[in-house]
Amino acid sequence: MDINELDIQKDIQITEKDALIIVDMQYDFLPGGALPVEKGDTILEGINKIAAKFHEDLVAVILTQDWHPKGHLSFASSHPNKEPGDLYTSEDEAIGPVLWPDHCVQGSKGAEFHENLKVDFARAIIRKGINPKVDSYSAFLENDKQHETGLRGYLNSINIERIFLCGLALDYCVYYSAIDGINFDFKTNIIIDLTKGIDDPEGNISNALDDMNNKGVLFLNTDSFSD
Repeated sequence: MDINELDIQKDIQITEKDALIIVDMQYDFLPGGALPVEKGDTILEGINKIAAKFHEDLVAVILTQDWHPKGHLSFASSHPNKEPGDLYTSEDEAIGPVLWPDHCVQGSKGAEFHENLKVDFARAIIRKGINPKVDSYSAFLENDKQHETGLRGYLNSINIERIFLCGLALDYCVYYSAIDGINFDFKTNIIIDLTKGIDDPEGNISNALDDMNNKGVLFLNTDSFSD
């Protein structure tokens, strides 16, 4: 499926049962970073505008942050004779399906949010990927499918029913967050013009869109919100 083939919602009204989740707008995922998403910086302004809208309406805004310890097993540098981009899945599937360059290491510049991101709009920051032996693409659930990040509990505690996802990267952290959102019974939406993908391996974005569409994820853009 191509982005242009998506059924885009219209006339969305924000309510107190909604939350905006901004995924991983960190230096290492932006141009010039260790694992850059092409044109990832071009969505910053739009994310700030929609975050301001949610914030002004007293609706929850949440940031996620990749936060890896040094030597994380998702890093190619942690495996002899392996390079970033090599296919690799651990026996427990907690790492994979590919290995990455060292990125978003705790306390590093690359792990910081971009200086232009309006972090003051956020009610909470959810850190993920902290376990050195388990990756965490999803904002909800680590890749071992056993340990949660705390996001679901937080959303339930403030009576959230519908979530809107944006940020990086469409075919990894945004995708896995959306699928878990559906599985945890949240009405899950992606603001498609406020996300960018990696498409590694090739076709990954198309496959992710297909899967999300089939599982009930809804799509909209910044023009879909009612004034």
